[in-house]
Amino acid sequence: MFQLLKEDIRTVFNRDPAARNMLEVAFCYPGFHALRFHRMAHFLWQHRLRFPARLLSHINRFLTGIEIHPGASIGRRFFLDHGMGVVIGETAEIGDDVLIYQGVVLGGTSLEKTKRHPTIGNNVVIGAAAILLGPITIGDGVRVGANSVVVKSVPPRATVVGVPGRVVEEKRPPVVDLEHGRLPDPVNEAIRNILEEQDKLWHRIEELESALDAERRHSERA
Repeated sequence: MFQLLKEDIRTVFNRDPAARNMLEVAFCYPGFHALRFHRMAHFLWQHRLRFPARLLSHINRFLTGIEIHPGASIGRRFFLDHGMGVVIGETAEIGDDVLIYQGVVLGGTSLEKTKRHPTIGNNVVIGAAAILLGPITIGDGVRVGANSVVVKSVPPRATVVGVPGRVVEEKRPPVVDLEHGRLPDPVNEAIRNILEEQDKLWHRIEELESALDAERRHSERA
């Protein structure tokens, strides 16, 4: 347990350049606090101490603004950056080296007591306010853009953005990074392509009009 605590603290330093010292991390990082509370609550949940587990997770939510059901499974070196408003459902499963930003929801789409929340692979980055719904699988190395709504499974090393979420880049190198603000924008790309085609058409029309004018002048001289 102590080794896991040291690893969680080290993860904060590795993922957040604003972290200055261990005291600051221990007392001023709600994402770190939420993870520590969850690890205790999950231990209780696994030992069928359901009410104490739920009570501890409720205290966690009250203190940090982060709601993690004690039944959710979270891997190692997990980091919640800022974290306010994050919701992680009961049957969610999160792999190792996952980075989640504020406002993310791993939600369910069924009232049945079955697997109903997302499964997140290793080395995944989920941008701010993204919503992932249902028993979908997010493959290893995936990046999910901010404000995306993902309702279908995503293959490994892909980039998904938009509402609903669309894969816009596949087979990226499996790297966790902080540059989720530079993800491709398929809507902007489509508009850019349309404008380029429109520009080509205008040039073609001008060429045809010039050719017709030249032919008309030639006919008039004849």
